Amino acid sequence: MSAEEHPVEYLALEALEDEFEDVEVEILCKQHELTKDLYVKRQAVIDKIPGFWPLVIEQSPPEIDEYIQPTDAALFMTSLTNLHVERHELPNGDPRSVRITFTFSENDHFENKTLTKEFNWRNAKDGSSGYVSVPVEIQWKEGKDLTNGMLDLVSKVYKEDAADSDNKKKLKELIEETGLDGLSFFSWFGYHGTKITDAEHQEATKKLEEVRALRKAGKAPEEPDMDEDEDEDEDWEICPGADDVAVCIAEDLWPGAIKYFSELPPLNMHS
Repeated sequence: MSAEEHPVEYLALEALEDEFEDVEVEILCKQHELTKDLYVKRQAVIDKIPGFWPLVIEQSPPEIDEYIQPTDAALFMTSLTNLHVERHELPNGDPRSVRITFTFSENDHFENKTLTKEFNWRNAKDGSSGYVSVPVEIQWKEGKDLTNGMLDLVSKVYKEDAADSDNKKKLKELIEETGLDGLSFFSWFGYHGTKITDAEHQEATKKLEEVRALRKAGKAPEEPDMDEDEDEDEDWEICPGADDVAVCIAEDLWPGAIKYFSELPPLNMHS
């Protein structure tokens, strides 16, 4: 059965999917409102437990753990002091947008005390939606860059905002030469997604509302033009699954931290 053979039914399904999405967004808003004070209380308790977050990271679900290399794990275990997640665009913005902050003590790899990464939910002119972000620069100590220079190059390419540049060529060559398998978790901070300005997002959101209204009325909307720039953006992504990792941190690891900590063998809890 195809959409062409049963257009009305497919439009009805798409309209229902829109409603499900609205409910999911509303649940995130309600959840944030109901739990924000509990997270403050939890933080007060966590602050009294040495090594809480390193041990939670050690128990990470597979969606996160597969990105953590042995060197990353050692760095987290010895230097991570806190992890914090915010729905930073609330109360007036999209609850799917998240700000994730890692806090570190002095370590051998970088000077930063905190590393903060924002993933903002945005609508694109081609009708697609997803996370966009700005690459985070890490002040690596000499010879200690866990991303082999890739993160620095991503930041430079993002700032240049050019269709082609020497830095972009260099980054693509480095990706082709070394591959992305086994790359440090800290490459996650280089995720950018498709670059979408606030004006483009607002225009796309207005268009999306019109399309949803048509679907709800049983009318087929016009097919949007596909954004060819999106494929070009993916060509220099050094952590393609970073948005999924961010969601897993925000919706699993962060709210379930006590559960993951409690799953540790008793001897490890006091080691």
